[in-house]
Amino acid sequence: MSVKAYGATAANRPVEAIEIPRRDVGAHDVQIEIDYCGICHSDLHTVRGEWGAVNFPCVPGHEIVGRVSKVGSSVSRFKEGDVVGVGCMVDSCKSCHSCDEGLEQFCETGMTGTYDSKIADAPGHTLGGYSQRIVVKDDFVLKVTHPADQLAAVAPLLCAGITTWSPLRHWKVGPGKKVGVVGIGGLGHMGVKLAHALGAHVVAFTTSESKRQDALDLGANEVVISKDPTQMKAHARSFDFILNTVAASHSLDAYTRLLKVDGTMCLVGVPEHAHPSPNVSILIGGRRSIAGSLIGGIKETQEMLDFCAEHGIVSDIEMIRAEQIEEAYERMLKSDVKYRFVIDNSTM
Repeated sequence: MSVKAYGATAANRPVEAIEIPRRDVGAHDVQIEIDYCGICHSDLHTVRGEWGAVNFPCVPGHEIVGRVSKVGSSVSRFKEGDVVGVGCMVDSCKSCHSCDEGLEQFCETGMTGTYDSKIADAPGHTLGGYSQRIVVKDDFVLKVTHPADQLAAVAPLLCAGITTWSPLRHWKVGPGKKVGVVGIGGLGHMGVKLAHALGAHVVAFTTSESKRQDALDLGANEVVISKDPTQMKAHARSFDFILNTVAASHSLDAYTRLLKVDGTMCLVGVPEHAHPSPNVSILIGGRRSIAGSLIGGIKETQEMLDFCAEHGIVSDIEMIRAEQIEEAYERMLKSDVKYRFVIDNSTM
């Protein structure tokens, strides 16, 4: 079948209206009519060829919320009309150690991304959520139980939500823990909301005084202007965990100094240029760790969606029409959004 979509035919071409193929529904497939798709910074980097070779046409989008329109003969968990989500993955090998542990994002043969991953179906690679419809294996479809008027703001949970939730859960963030969140943007604003809801004492780090009230409104207990040495020093050796969401190269030492003995700072942002090498003496002087994390497995993503529905948590979004995607990209580069763009796919 052919459906309307927005994508690019070359790295130097804008995202524009195109038509793309979708496979017929197989026995284990779920066909989804997409209502909303969030825009991730990864979309921009990929479609413009900034992260290496790209398979064109490239249709980005891995923050998908929609309704089931058809299911395969072997599908039992979903039925027509169900509200569902699709995140950053649509397949994995399902047989390696990581997949057996529910860590499909670390599949040892490589998970299949929702867009720009090689597959057998035409055109030979996956095409994402900037489209009217998608067909996905049922194992990679997620249940969405938020109220209908929140569904657009649920879409970014499928990437920004799980990217921050997974490390918070892995490092056991909760009551009695002091947690820092570096950067108040698309990822950081979700990190603050989730850490607060998990019961931690949350300190937001920002370079901008203008974001102080925003961070407090999101759930931060304290806000630190990271350019102020006095404010930073006041928190030395006091954090159990720091979630660093900044995707720009910066010194990590300023934050590792703030960790307690055995504290960890987890990086979830990928900078264009490498961070300066950290000062090893700071790490060994407190048995501190610098770690990284990548989205989450399907089971964990479902856990995150259920938690967010129970606690009324969604992303802060700005809705756009499909023809505004390129404009949204330019604004995103300037951090001119609070805090995620979401496409109304009905405008396709």
